[in-house]
Amino acid sequence: MSRKIAARKSRIHGNGVFAVQPLKKGDRVIEYKGRRRTHKEVDADDAGDVETGHTFLFTLSDDYVIDANYEGNDARWINHSCNPNCEAVIEEAEGDDRRKDKVFIEAIRNIKPGEELTYNYGITLGERHTPRLKKIWECRCGSKNCTGTMLQPKR
Repeated sequence: MSRKIAARKSRIHGNGVFAVQPLKKGDRVIEYKGRRRTHKEVDADDAGDVETGHTFLFTLSDDYVIDANYEGNDARWINHSCNPNCEAVIEEAEGDDRRKDKVFIEAIRNIKPGEELTYNYGITLGERHTPRLKKIWECRCGSKNCTGTMLQPKR
């Protein structure tokens, strides 16, 4: 089977993931892989520091995070966009062990070869969104409706 996607340099930020073949709306493109860790474990090391603007962490539940710094795959290189062409979908496993839940990146519209894959990271922070934090979590997607930050509006 030939690859549908490839990771390479991105104009948005660092590395990105691009369609190599046409992707159809609803296609499950890739699973977001990494080590399951508790929020406490992640917070105890640099990977969970809000100040870093680090984005290899995917919140799976109130208990667990997927940390793509460990055993991660190309999904960790998919950039944020305010006008995404993909979305992250959490698939709950049978039973009560939330560590077995999985995250898949799915196309929300047709995507042409050469197009960069993006999704809205949906980052929420408990603290006030200061200009400094907005700069740390700056969005560079370049879309017409770009908010300038990966942080979601406060409710």
